[in-house]
Amino acid sequence: MNTNAKLFWILCGFFVLADIAYTVWSIVVHNAGYLTQLAGVQAPGSDPGSPVEWAGTLAIGLSAIMSAFIAFYLGRSHRSVGGELPEDRLDANIDDGDAEQGFFSPWSWWPVMLAAGGALLFMGIAIGLWLAFIGVAVTAISLVGWVYEYYRGNFAR
Repeated sequence: MNTNAKLFWILCGFFVLADIAYTVWSIVVHNAGYLTQLAGVQAPGSDPGSPVEWAGTLAIGLSAIMSAFIAFYLGRSHRSVGGELPEDRLDANIDDGDAEQGFFSPWSWWPVMLAAGGALLFMGIAIGLWLAFIGVAVTAISLVGWVYEYYRGNFAR
């Protein structure tokens, strides 16, 4: 996590520099090379309006803020937990990071039915409401079937 936090701090710095460059570039391009509009003087041949292109400036700036949030969270989590991930140690093996990922149903048809029910539901919202009701029913039945699959039949626990 320490390495990830450092990478996100580097990414935050990159976004800050990119935001500054983008803002300066948009001012220069908008004013045809003159920075006089910031002082309230209209440069000859420049377009009226704001010299800053706000959509890109805010998008890049918010990307910097979000990467700083993630870096701060990862750094705080690393300090509070105190343990190091295998990715942070130089003497770690590949098997050290190999953990149990979860349990997956090997012969289950319920995920396919759930996907079909979700597709019917969203297609019904786009095409006609009557189809959405069928999609809700198929989705509900498939979800219940998938949750309770291991309570009955051959794979009961």
